[in-house]
Parts: sequence; C-alpha cells; structure tokens
Amino acid sequence: MDKRNAFYAKIPSFWDRLYGSEYALYDCYLLKQQEVDAIRKATEEVYAIFKKGTQIIRNAPDETLLDLGFPKKAVPYLKMVMLPYETVIGRFDFVQTNRGLKLIEFNSDTPTFIRELFEVNGLVCQEFHLANPNEGAEEQLAKALRNSIFHCAQAIGLKGHPNVVFTAHEEDIEDRETMMYLMNVAQVKGASFVPLKDIHIFAGEGVYDCAGNKIDILYRHTYPLEALLEDVSADEFPIGIEFMQLVRERKVGMLNPASAFLMQSKVVMAAIWGMHERRHPLFSDREHDSIGRYFLPTYLDEEPFIETGERYVSKPAFGREGDTVEVRQKGKVLASQPEKTYDEYVKVYQQYVDLPQATIQTEKGRTTAHLLIGSFIINEKPSAFGIRAGAQITDNLSYFLPCGVKGANEWI
Repeated sequence: MDKRNAFYAKIPSFWDRLYGSEYALYDCYLLKQQEVDAIRKATEEVYAIFKKGTQIIRNAPDETLLDLGFPKKAVPYLKMVMLPYETVIGRFDFVQTNRGLKLIEFNSDTPTFIRELFEVNGLVCQEFHLANPNEGAEEQLAKALRNSIFHCAQAIGLKGHPNVVFTAHEEDIEDRETMMYLMNVAQVKGASFVPLKDIHIFAGEGVYDCAGNKIDILYRHTYPLEALLEDVSADEFPIGIEFMQLVRERKVGMLNPASAFLMQSKVVMAAIWGMHERRHPLFSDREHDSIGRYFLPTYLDEEPFIETGERYVSKPAFGREGDTVEVRQKGKVLASQPEKTYDEYVKVYQQYVDLPQATIQTEKGRTTAHLLIGSFIINEKPSAFGIRAGAQITDNLSYFLPCGVKGANEWI
C-alpha cells in the first residue's frame, strides 16, 4: 500500500481513488504483442463498420429515428455534419472470449478512461519495467484535438484564431481533470477551462463566459448530449436546446460533434447486426466477415433469445457504467444493477458473454476480477487501449488495471 500511494502521489491531479475507494491499481497486466495487434485490428475494422451504418441511419426519416429510440429533442440535430470524421474521441468496449474479441458497446460521445490510458498506463509500465502498448498515443491525441478544433473553426466560418473553452461539472474530479488533461495535451493557444455553471447562452446570438468573452468552440466531452438537451435554467429557460440551435446555426462549434451522439446509441449495433443477417449490400463480404467475427447478435426485442433459451443482456440505448443493464434468460432477470437511471430509453437485447477473469493486486490483497478492454478510436484511427477490472456487469466501481507488454526489459 505504501508503494502504491507513493507512486500515485507523484501524478498531479490524478484521481487514483474514487468514491473513497481504490481505483487505480498498483499492478500491471501482462499482454503479448499478438494481443495488442488484435485489439488494434478489431478497433479499426469495427469503426469502419460503424461509420457505414451511421451514415445510413443519419439519412433515415425522422419517424424512423424516433422508432430507433433517439430522443425527440435530439432528432433535429442528428443530421448535422461538421467534421470530416464522425467522432473525435470514441471508445469501444471489447471482451476477450474463446471465439476472439467481441464488441460490447461503443461510447462515441462522452468516453472517459482517457488520462488513465494515454498518460498513466505508460508511467505504470515504467515502474514495472514493461513496454507500454500505448507508446506515442498521447502525441496522436494532441494532434487529433488540434486537427478537430481547426476543422470545427472552419465549419463555423471562423477566419481568425478561435476562443476554445473546455468545460465540465467542476465538482466532479474525474470530469474536471479529464477536461483539464485534454486541454493541456491539446496545447491550443488561449484555450481555457470554464465550469459549466459559468457558461452563458444567449438565444440567436452566441455562447459566452462570465467575463463576457464569446466562445467559438466548446469542448463538452464529459457532458452527454442527451443530458444537455434536457438542461434548463432556474427560470425554465431551455439552455440545452438553445445551445444546440446555436450549433446548428454555426454560431458556436461543439466537440465531440453531434454525429458522435448518433453513433452512441446501442440501437446502431442492432441495426448493423440486422443488416448482417440479411447480408445487406451496404457491407462488403469482407465487412460481413468482420461483423460476424466481432459483433454479438443484438436485437430490438428479446424474442430471438427467448426462443433459443440462451442468456442475453438487456441494455438501454443510451446508458453508462452498467446502469439499467440486466442479464436475462427466458425473460427472467438473473442479474442487474440497482440503478435504473436510463429505464426510459428503448432497450436492445444482446447475446450474453462471460467476461474473462484474472487475479489482480489491490491494496487489500489479491482478488479475482472480470476484465473488460476499452479501446480508443481517435479521428478514425486506433489508439490507446486498457483494462477495467470489476464485476461481470462493469460499473463505476471497477478498477483501472494498467497493462504492459513483455519485452527485452520485462519485469520478473
């Protein structure tokens, strides 16, 4: 425990503990280079499939978008295309099974787990004398952030240097420090962090900070779009809707873009699987092979699984940290999370797979945990990845388990 605390104390403003408990482990999970290569390959191929599927959904009639579970308030903004890529920072969650890597979901709008993988994982690898599988990813992230800001400024017709603001709920250490990290990595001249509560929206005019400075580009990476759309002021002024109107009118740029929210819905996975079962010509034979390899059967109703009797997972189209997720069999709930925050959303039903288990080192001793792989796609290119260790349904109490590659300097 002393070594763990001394190590993490050297990393400024990092949340190695969350909710009063250990979060970042003083441990390093060993990977083979073949495993690293397989994760990168899966990330690249799955993103290409999502991009194609998203383009079809974007062009669907509004009624279809509503049927697919998108919030009514979001529909007017789902067809906006502001950047040459659908998302700037997205994260796939994969499970390693005896049939290879399987996709669980895609957090394309507001993925966390960023600083852990792009910065801290490398520091832990140094500590344990292992090669960092994410070497160079932080530089890739920096270039992608600057590139997306440049394209965003172009999209809103800005000629001069943009005033870029990174924002989050100030009281949430993980959200706040994630945004501070992104801002520091991007190294954009004049960029600043402004808490959400200090951002002012003037309908038809623009977005401003407390000092009256007009904000050209707002990076709201940890503030989900579905929550933003519901945001109102104390006097019932619809802040979120008015902000999105300003985005649509190109009076302010927003990152991640609205297209990232379109990809976020788990309904997209069900749509892709449905097209795969029908061998839809949108996807090439090679892409159908990739869908069959990486995707799990996913539907908008549970009947296919009730008929076979196999276990499956019920998930809300929009949801995070295992909230509202249930494991079922023949319609009966076998396991669930107590939180039901996202129960209002359309559900998808996905084939159940066991998360692999491993022994991990915690400050309380060694224990067994289930492993989930989070793999980032940055401006359409595979990037950093890492491991969360916890329960079968991964929640916000899961550990960050650093990972390293055996090499010439491997630690024994």
